[in-house]
Amino acid sequence: MSIVIVGAGLAGGTAATELREQGYEGPVVLLGAEQHAPYERPPLSKGYLLGNDPIDDAFVHPVEWYAEHDVDLRMGVEATAVDTDAHVVHSSTGADLTYERLLLATGAEPRRLPVAEESGVPTAYLRTIEDSDRLKAAFADGRRIAVVGAGWIGLEVAAAARTAGCEVTVFETADLPLLRVLGPTVAQAFADLHRAHGVDLRLGTQVGTTDLAGADLVVAGVGVTPRVALAEAAGLAVDNGVLVDAGLRTSVPSVLAVGDIANHAHPVLGRRIRVEHWDTAINQAKVAAHNLAGGDEVYDTLPYFFTDQYDLGMEYVGNAGSDDEVVVHGSLEKLEFRAFWLREGRVVAAMHANDRDATDDLRAAVASGDLPPAP
Repeated sequence: MSIVIVGAGLAGGTAATELREQGYEGPVVLLGAEQHAPYERPPLSKGYLLGNDPIDDAFVHPVEWYAEHDVDLRMGVEATAVDTDAHVVHSSTGADLTYERLLLATGAEPRRLPVAEESGVPTAYLRTIEDSDRLKAAFADGRRIAVVGAGWIGLEVAAAARTAGCEVTVFETADLPLLRVLGPTVAQAFADLHRAHGVDLRLGTQVGTTDLAGADLVVAGVGVTPRVALAEAAGLAVDNGVLVDAGLRTSVPSVLAVGDIANHAHPVLGRRIRVEHWDTAINQAKVAAHNLAGGDEVYDTLPYFFTDQYDLGMEYVGNAGSDDEVVVHGSLEKLEFRAFWLREGRVVAAMHANDRDATDDLRAAVASGDLPPAP
């Protein structure tokens, strides 16, 4: 049985690894548009951007691993079309690849920000190694950096720029950073953190070209868009991502989808969710690999993500909304706390700040729905 994986990011690389590690011996072809072997993206806005970690640490494997494990890795090659009836992937090189099972792991791309691109100020996005290299080269003492968007990427970039000695202004349309994710109580702690580190945080602001004048570089961090054009053209069901069932199968059972593009029917949460994070890419890819090889596993891992900003380390489990009730144990002011989000009395998400021993307790609280007692 032949398997083709479209997308050689973290999810695609992990799926190929899992196939070999579980003993699958059939042909595996891995197509990647970038001129790199599969790598993780979190270091691009964290350790690598800060200059603390070498880029080699971000790669799933050294490039030699793929040939050594009989994985046909084709870098700089894009899938241009999929014929699900004929089980054929057409590629940018003109080669046609036949498959019995197909995995789509095409990821996402940054949303463009026309107001920045039209401002006359150099504008950068952050998705690839080359993007991170560009930011690292631009971050120097006294440089003026404007960041548009106070989500996770925007705040991590702001922290890296300030650490490098840049003057940083962050523009955000919401009243607080991360407001939709964390709600006002915990979001305020992130606003206070960045202001304490000298960031000019401009909230409730619709940025215009004049606001960006005087910056040396604008970094646009206004979210990403799932790359679903290939799936949509192939006739797969698409709605805010590629619709997949609990086992990550699309509307065509021989095709699975994982990572940023997968709009997944989560069996624990009881609803569809699309998650754009490192942990989901890894764990969905492992389940998908088993199912590609003939298994029938369900993906039921709770969403997880983490961030490092200045001296703050945070981990988050579950999926809450800004309207959910939040209960905080510890000190928001000292950035040493655990927070729990409740919906109809049940814990649906939890996070810690600077409490690395808390992660297992957070997972247990979300899994059970029970709010633990305050310490």
